[in-house]
Amino acid sequence: MKVDDIETPAVVIDEAVARRNIEQYQAHCNQHGLSLRPHIKTHKLPHFAKAQIAAGAVGITCQKLSEAEVMADHGLDDILITYNILGSAKLARLRRLAERLGKVCVTADNPVVIEGLSAAFADAPRALPVMVECDSGAHRCGVASPEEAVTLAQAISSSPGLAFAGLMTYPAVGGGAQVQAFMAEAKRLLAAVGLDCPVVSSGGSPDMWTSGEVEGVTEYRIGTYIYNDRSLVQHGVRSWEDCALTVLATVVSLPATGRAIIDAGSKTLTSDLIGLRGYGQVLGHDDVEVSALSEEHGILAWAGGKKLHVGQRIHIVPNHACVVSNMVDFVWIKSEAGRVEKFTVAARGGIT
Repeated sequence: MKVDDIETPAVVIDEAVARRNIEQYQAHCNQHGLSLRPHIKTHKLPHFAKAQIAAGAVGITCQKLSEAEVMADHGLDDILITYNILGSAKLARLRRLAERLGKVCVTADNPVVIEGLSAAFADAPRALPVMVECDSGAHRCGVASPEEAVTLAQAISSSPGLAFAGLMTYPAVGGGAQVQAFMAEAKRLLAAVGLDCPVVSSGGSPDMWTSGEVEGVTEYRIGTYIYNDRSLVQHGVRSWEDCALTVLATVVSLPATGRAIIDAGSKTLTSDLIGLRGYGQVLGHDDVEVSALSEEHGILAWAGGKKLHVGQRIHIVPNHACVVSNMVDFVWIKSEAGRVEKFTVAARGGIT
């Protein structure tokens, strides 16, 4: 089966490009002495998680417990879950997951999470590794100061069933200096109270090529790098040739001069703008804008006369590849020989 045989809209992955991206960034991390722990939320596919491990990654990162459960079902056994886990149902699931994996580690940024984790693991055969999440400037989750990080690290270390495993942050774009300052002070304070910090984990695809310049960081978490997308091209860290994921769509109508309708709308491309104009890049047609979306219709606009025709198939690089993966039940992976194979997006909908 070839790409021309696929019904549209469809999400198509160029395997050669994806694997090249994996190898390039693994080489970068190796060169800079960084442990790479890729984030699987971008692809949600055990197929590519295993490829990342085979290339040299130390383990994988999952955002939610349900993603980790899927990856564990497919043989991945070193997983970091970067989310506060709360509630008896989730804690019971985490305990079951930890009992069948070689290593599972979680994060926490407040005492309530630590208390729940300890209650769930106090009688476990192995202590649960817990990292302190730190806000180094992105203002999402995380303690706001190195002093708070040390207080939480001490709470973890003294809690039955838990072991302090290090510091973790998701920084603002371009926030390497803030990460370095925060972590240096936190490590100094940890040493003063007799606590070792085995791992300092940072991440973010926009700063992928400067990750090795941040002193003190030992591990890097990155997701979008495997596919890349329009946002990373606009950030200047990747090119269109590095974009492994595209949305294949068909022109279904030419209702007016300079306007076309395609069969991919917000349920395929997503409505994420993330600071960009338009909803994707039409490859081979730089002056054609994906100007608007409804659920099942995409509107293309351009200046001048006819550029496209009804029935024409186009490839679009989406603004944000990670969300696209979670919009479809399956993707088509294209081999170097041009054959395509359907892969179920195994962790799709893994949001709990």
